[in-house]
Amino acid sequence: MKHVAVVEGQSETRVRMPTRRALAKQQTRAKVLAAARELFSTEGYEGATIRDIAAAAGMSTGAVFANFSDKSELFREIMTADLAAVVEAMTEAAGRGRTVDDALLKAFSAGYGFYKSQMPLARAALGLSWSWQDGQPLRALSSIQEIIDLFGEQLALGVERGELSQECEIKLRSQMLFDNYLANYPQAIFGGWSLEALQARSRDQIRVILAGARRG
Repeated sequence: MKHVAVVEGQSETRVRMPTRRALAKQQTRAKVLAAARELFSTEGYEGATIRDIAAAAGMSTGAVFANFSDKSELFREIMTADLAAVVEAMTEAAGRGRTVDDALLKAFSAGYGFYKSQMPLARAALGLSWSWQDGQPLRALSSIQEIIDLFGEQLALGVERGELSQECEIKLRSQMLFDNYLANYPQAIFGGWSLEALQARSRDQIRVILAGARRG
């Protein structure tokens, strides 16, 4: 009886493999997202139509709508994936900072570096004014709050190391840092600023935001 129980236990924990239908659906979604990313990059959000996306993916518009409710859902999924990658890059970069200023500047630079290689997508996102037809702002995505939290964590570390005062208002300054980080994108997108120019501007912004929080 003990042997049977072990076998049953193993059977219950067996990993279920995805069905062919599930795999096919995953592949279809991946094709649609890849085609949408390419078209959003070249045509912008407004210029890329569901019909064009379907054609680029080699399928019908019905197949696209079977996987995504509309174009905004497609774009939101692409931006969500990109923002998750940005958060990871910014977190890793901040971890290499020697001081609070250095950590924040490295985080800013990692974010800009990610989008400098795919500026058309950033242009499309900015063109939507960070909002959607359904009224849900892109800034409400969890990854946006993760970036603000990352800035807050670095400020807290600055307090622990004695670089910043205990009364540095971490929450307020974290939001200020994010607002300035975001405000620099138009310079990169429409002004053609280099990564070096963005870093120089960010260094000054960080210095000013932290000026009143320094110890002694």
